[in-house]
Amino acid sequence: MAYPVPNFLPGRRYILSGVLAGVSAGGLAALALPARAAGEMARFKKAATPKPLPDLAFQDADDKPLRFADFRGRALLINFWATWCAPCVKEMPSLDRLQAMFPENKFLILPLSIDGPTRPKVAPFYKDQKLTHLGIYFDKGRKAMQALDVSLLPTSILVDPTGRELGRLEGDADWDMPEGVALMKAAIAGQS
Repeated sequence: MAYPVPNFLPGRRYILSGVLAGVSAGGLAALALPARAAGEMARFKKAATPKPLPDLAFQDADDKPLRFADFRGRALLINFWATWCAPCVKEMPSLDRLQAMFPENKFLILPLSIDGPTRPKVAPFYKDQKLTHLGIYFDKGRKAMQALDVSLLPTSILVDPTGRELGRLEGDADWDMPEGVALMKAAIAGQS
């Protein structure tokens, strides 16, 4: 099975020129990244005011209906992606490694595939890419994607344990880099 080459944009890295500061909502108040840290987290756009995430429906790999409220009490990183999206494919291994760093009862990545006719390719893709820490979820009819005003793949939305959107990042990222891990730790800290 052919998928886009994971490193199709070699050298696509950004350098943070300063400290990610002013992230004040939810558990993100204490988040400060080292100056000149490398990574795509510079593109993370925090919500001006954390807003409650609508309780939207989606499905797991067995077509079991789920809702965002089913995961309340833990920080979430909701990632909209598809097997035919090269940047999505590129970032999936880093999302898998990021999930492996955190217990699922505190932090969960919800990779919502928008694969429709290509849905049968998702499970083989996980197997081929050795994605063992991520669950398989589907946004049937792209309803959650539309309701959350997502227009670019991949897009990742960070949600605090109380169900509020803290911010989002459009485009692919190396999520398991120190600045990504720090961002997730700050979101998890909002559990107290």
